[in-house]
Amino acid sequence: MQKIIVAVTGASGVIYAERIINKLAKLSSSIAEVALVFTENGKKVWEYELKQEPAFNPPVREYDNADMFAPMASGSAGYDAMVIIPCTMGTIGRIAAGTSTDLICRAADVMLKERRKLILVPRELPYNLIHLQNMTTLTQAGAVVIPASPSFYSHPKTIEELTDTVVDRIIEMLGFRIEHYRWGEKSS
Repeated sequence: MQKIIVAVTGASGVIYAERIINKLAKLSSSIAEVALVFTENGKKVWEYELKQEPAFNPPVREYDNADMFAPMASGSAGYDAMVIIPCTMGTIGRIAAGTSTDLICRAADVMLKERRKLILVPRELPYNLIHLQNMTTLTQAGAVVIPASPSFYSHPKTIEELTDTVVDRIIEMLGFRIEHYRWGEKSS
C-alpha cells in the first residue's frame, strides 16, 4: 500500500490535478493515502477553472500548506512519492533553492533527501533560462519533470481524454500499471 502526496499550486491546469486525484483514489486497493496539499492560489485557481470547490473522499486526505507538523514534513512518515501538479515556476525555484517555507516545498525537499520519487508537472510556457536551470537542478537532484504537454496519438475527443495523456503517464511513473493508450496500439 503506497502513500502518495499530491500538491496543487497556482498554475493554470488544475484539471490535471483533479484527474490524477480521482484516478489515484480509484486505486484504493494499492494506495493507503493520497495526501492532498493546496497552495492558497492553487485552491483559488481550482475554483476558478473548475467552478467548484475541491471535495474528495478517502483515501484522499487534505493537509494545510502552512502545517509544518503534517506527516509529510518528515522522512520518517514514509510517503512513497510526490506529484506537484500543476507546478508553478515559483514552486520549482523554491524547491531548487532548498527553501522549505511551506509544506509543499518541505515535502518536496523530503522526497529528494530520502531519494523518493518527486514528479513536477509545470504548465507554463515559454520557459526562460532560470526556469530551465531550476528544472535541470531538480532533475540532477533526482526529480522527474513532466511538462503538462498532452499527446495527440490517441486522437483524444474530449478535454479529459487529452488531459489523461499526461495524467496516465504520471500514474505509471508512480509505479501503477493502468489501462491507457500506448504508442502502436489502435485508438478507440
